[in-house]
Amino acid sequence: MHTQPNRRWAIAVIELRGVGRTYEVGDTSVTALRDVDLTVDEGEFVVVLGPSGCGKTTLLNMIGALDTPSSGDVRVAGARVTGASRKDLFRFRRQTVSFVFQTFNLFPALTAAENVQFAIDVARGERSGPTAHEVLGSVGLGDRLDHFPSQMSGGEQQRVAIARALATSNPVVLADEPTGELDFRTGVQILQLLQEQTTTGATVVVVTHNREISRSASRVVELSGGAVVSDGPPSGGRADIATLRW
Repeated sequence: MHTQPNRRWAIAVIELRGVGRTYEVGDTSVTALRDVDLTVDEGEFVVVLGPSGCGKTTLLNMIGALDTPSSGDVRVAGARVTGASRKDLFRFRRQTVSFVFQTFNLFPALTAAENVQFAIDVARGERSGPTAHEVLGSVGLGDRLDHFPSQMSGGEQQRVAIARALATSNPVVLADEPTGELDFRTGVQILQLLQEQTTTGATVVVVTHNREISRSASRVVELSGGAVVSDGPPSGGRADIATLRW
């Protein structure tokens, strides 16, 4: 049995109720998520923790409307994602959630600055926010603005992908193993940037297999076999990101 933290006066941004996901692979049914209940509040920095194959990425895809549940209900930022029309889902992905993928999904023919600017143009509309140059500078790429993805290391490409997500100013940021391709020092910098988004009211969900990273979260949701097995503050209390070691 898992219990969620005291949520008095909190504003729920992400709500999953009884969410399950089963895939048919040939004649075999594979269950990725089992009856998941989850609520994440505005401004939380939540880490979803678990080993490979436990359902972390599937859970993230449910929140971001990249996949649909086989059962249950998903609501994000006041919108019911389950059963929404394709038009509404397109608008939702553009204006509500920003993804940081394990595979960077950068446009190879666009420079770093152009990749970030494209995301700003699509997602932000009339909303104000940082410029592409400012966000790239914040992830340590101020001198790589005009470089194409093919001219960058894997770590640099990951930082462009993170800059692109942060530049949209969307209220929900979903990050799938965002430090996986980064050296320790840059990984700490990226975690700090993600955490800083919550100070402006953004809700950040990071999935990782790295238990050390989970120590920096306001809350840790642990998955095993597609089910939530624990949900609460980090064991031993929340740690300053600068003190993490992996």
